[in-house]
Amino acid sequence: MNSVLARGGKSVLAPAARGQQHRGNGSVARAAGALRTAVAGGRRAASPTLQAAGYHRAGQQLARSSGGAAVGGRELHNSASKVKEPEEVVVLSSSRTAKSVDKSAMLEARKGRFPMDRPFPGVPPLKPPGALKRPETLTTTLPNGLRVASQETYGALCTFGIVVNAGSRLETDLNTGTCHLLELMAFKSTATRSHQQVVSEFEEMGGTTSTHGSRDQMLYCVDVLRDNLERAVELLADTLINPRVTPEEVEEQKAVIGFQLEDTMPEVTMRESLMTAAFKGQPLGRPYWCPKSALPKLEANMVRSFRKRHFTPGKMVLAGAGVDHDELVRLGNKYFGGLEAVEGGNGDVVDAAGPAESSYVGGESRNVVAKHKDKLTRVSVAFKVGGWHDDLLVPTCVLQVLLGGGDSFSAGGPGKGMYSRLYREVLNRFYWAEAAEAFSMIHDETGLLGIAGAAADKLRAGQLMHVFCEHFATLATVPVTDEELSRARNMLKCNVLTHLESRLVLFEDIGRQMLTYGRRETPESLVR
Repeated sequence: MNSVLARGGKSVLAPAARGQQHRGNGSVARAAGALRTAVAGGRRAASPTLQAAGYHRAGQQLARSSGGAAVGGRELHNSASKVKEPEEVVVLSSSRTAKSVDKSAMLEARKGRFPMDRPFPGVPPLKPPGALKRPETLTTTLPNGLRVASQETYGALCTFGIVVNAGSRLETDLNTGTCHLLELMAFKSTATRSHQQVVSEFEEMGGTTSTHGSRDQMLYCVDVLRDNLERAVELLADTLINPRVTPEEVEEQKAVIGFQLEDTMPEVTMRESLMTAAFKGQPLGRPYWCPKSALPKLEANMVRSFRKRHFTPGKMVLAGAGVDHDELVRLGNKYFGGLEAVEGGNGDVVDAAGPAESSYVGGESRNVVAKHKDKLTRVSVAFKVGGWHDDLLVPTCVLQVLLGGGDSFSAGGPGKGMYSRLYREVLNRFYWAEAAEAFSMIHDETGLLGIAGAAADKLRAGQLMHVFCEHFATLATVPVTDEELSRARNMLKCNVLTHLESRLVLFEDIGRQMLTYGRRETPESLVR
């Protein structure tokens, strides 16, 4: 039970002295002061008994000063109930705590608070989602031909980087594996910084870096706190424009490639084998992963020569997600404006050595490799489809989702494709099928759509291939039901829109589309 003593401008009377006139405010003030002293002393006292004694003596003094009898905790509570609008309240609780609150100061503080029934200044009025302006991808071309494209996300972090229209399809027999090596050589030492300094500076900015290479393009990505954008752009430009590419660094990364080749994932081996069979003897048929036979031939001069020939402004895009476009253009001019453009005979900026066209050949590729730890036999079959510019690109993607599939074990749930054809008619039907999943590999002028799977018994590999071919034959002869088509379309829309909510995916999508189409297709145009 809490006991409350209140001091105000009016008399404080004990129950035994009700009706008697207050003898003077001074006595009450002195008594209240004594009580506060007792409270303060009680806080410092080592024993709860001393605290209680202090409260009791102060209460007796106050009672005598006001003309009443000695009062305890109960009388103090009763007398305090007669006081209205106290200026100061002292709460004495059985939990041995005491709090002093200056009510006038509290009221003043409340007046200074921002009222919650009025909107904060500078905040735009709330609107329904349909009335909000959709984010736009803004683009600018610098004088040297470098394109800058970005989209605002209004967050504390931003993702930006350089996407280069160069990949392993531009290699020759003499420099096979250069792009694989270039991927590993990213963010190493420069003319002004050591590798350790580059890593340390990115860490100081709270940044992370990543690099990804392919047959068509190379991507250099930085994810950093928005306040450190300019420092990060300068550091990225330094690593891209002024890399040292020392023989020691090349040998170090060649050793890394050797380790990677010893532990290559089976999926990577399957993908490389498919591309070799489909486009044998052509640019797309070249391996991205450096073969063991080409590894000893790689030298620092090959890397420098490839960069000089293909890392030109007309083949590069500075893309960003979560950045102000005008600021990114300014930084692009400042740190990438010194890159020399490649000019044609009429003075126009042009790309250097564009990729040669590849056409589908078809064939078979078998790889006898050391058994992987899962001891599965993997097979895949694929057919030619159109490239990024083909009118049937979206139907191809819908068809891939309709086939669906995955591994034999899945946690299930919505969005996992449990009702797709390969799950229902392969994984749930054949106990020996460990995996069955549709895939697509799309390039600029052509692509592949296929099914990859795995069987626990190598004797079942031929049977699994037969099942896959039957599914393709069914697609060509039996109409798809409206239910299946609707499910596949909705899942594709969901996948596209969900992935684009990520800054990293948005950045990559902006950069790759700018290189592929020269513009960015909005998500709405793709999922309509």
